[in-house]
Amino acid sequence: MVHPQALLDELERAPEVPAFEHGSRVTTRGELRELIGRCAAGLRAAGLGPGDGIGLATAVTPEGFAALVAVHVLGARAVAVRPGLPEVQLRHILGDVTAVVADGTLPVEAAVPVLRLERLLTAHAHAEPVPQGQPDDIATVVFTSGSTGVPKGVAYSYRALTEGRVWRPPVPGSAHERLGAGFGRYLLFGSLASAVMVEQLGVCLFAGGTAVIPRELPDFLFVLPRLGITAALTTVPRLHRMLDVLRAEDVDLSALRRLIVAGSPVPPHKLAEAAERIGPAMHHAYGQTETGMLTICRADEGPGSVGKPCDTVEIAIRDGEVWVRTPSAFAGYWRDPAGTAAVLSDGWVRTQDLGSVDAEGYLHLSGRARDVVIVNAIIHYTGPIERAIAACPDVDQAYVVAVPDAETGEAAHAFVVPAPGRSPDLDEVRKAVAAELGEAAVPARFSFVGAVPVAPSGKPDKAALRASVLE
Repeated sequence: MVHPQALLDELERAPEVPAFEHGSRVTTRGELRELIGRCAAGLRAAGLGPGDGIGLATAVTPEGFAALVAVHVLGARAVAVRPGLPEVQLRHILGDVTAVVADGTLPVEAAVPVLRLERLLTAHAHAEPVPQGQPDDIATVVFTSGSTGVPKGVAYSYRALTEGRVWRPPVPGSAHERLGAGFGRYLLFGSLASAVMVEQLGVCLFAGGTAVIPRELPDFLFVLPRLGITAALTTVPRLHRMLDVLRAEDVDLSALRRLIVAGSPVPPHKLAEAAERIGPAMHHAYGQTETGMLTICRADEGPGSVGKPCDTVEIAIRDGEVWVRTPSAFAGYWRDPAGTAAVLSDGWVRTQDLGSVDAEGYLHLSGRARDVVIVNAIIHYTGPIERAIAACPDVDQAYVVAVPDAETGEAAHAFVVPAPGRSPDLDEVRKAVAAELGEAAVPARFSFVGAVPVAPSGKPDKAALRASVLE
């Protein structure tokens, strides 16, 4: 059996149970299975099949998810498009796909056929979906920011999706089953290009739950009781805003069973406050795009840790760095053997995070071995930002460090050495970074310096730069 057969079987097992709820519209599991079959038939009629790359430019809808699963039914390679990408990055991501499936919600200009999702679903009769993927073929490529400024593709095989813990029924009595017990009504929002959001959608569906799609999300905290949400993901900045509200007023969160914060470090005192104000529903998790969720725990357990390993996850500490092994791990970076070799060895993934495991099995993180800033749970490598700033005509050098930020978890702080006799225009610098890497990569703070401190190695001392703004 190969993915997504277990999901198709789960949908068939209880066809009348709601899979999605979007306003007054409810899509049952049987109807979702029908959508998957129709979309797969449409893709096949368009000449697509095993091994083809298929871009997905769709909103968070039942049809958008059905298109993703339909690509997997064909044994093709799904490449989801995240909203807001700069044109140069979008061209790179769609550079080697055969076609793009679009629903009109995201602007897409591609050199390959663009297939309208509505037409795929209505022009062809339902055909029984029979998965055609091969275990070692690539099923999904998730693009994240890269150290060179070009998005890097995290490639998952059909084997990883088949044997991992998410896309199959949970083992009875397992921690995964206990986690899923709280996913009766899971808040699904953001983008289907988000690996973690789709991963938890799998947890929901195999737990018999319903994914609830909000019409809009301006007030995250109040959406939870309004829609009767029992499980949701949150970033650190959003959690901070929730706590700001909860200090001032009471909000009924009695239905909530799982609120999982992940994506960037959580200050211990904030996590303790969240545990106090939100209660046992508050959970803290750690993972990466390359591995999926690795650890999870209630916010009131394992103080200072990110939890114990999830089912099927092994953790080893090598020279202070965290290495993990899990059947859910990625197969490698798409068309990047050197990058793959740097983090993947004999089935173990080098997370490039520093940490230790205590006597009770809790993982404690102490820092990062890679030079990145995590803003709103999105990783930004500092190298491309530095190069974009340094390319400005009035700039001689640029160095970027991560600093704590109450709103975004971390923020990028840029130290700029002006060119001799020049005064850089920060508005122009910001525009240059945004044009090259996107608005989200623009540093939140800038400092002009005449020179940068030098470490004993002779390299710029970023630790000293960071310390200078934290004092």
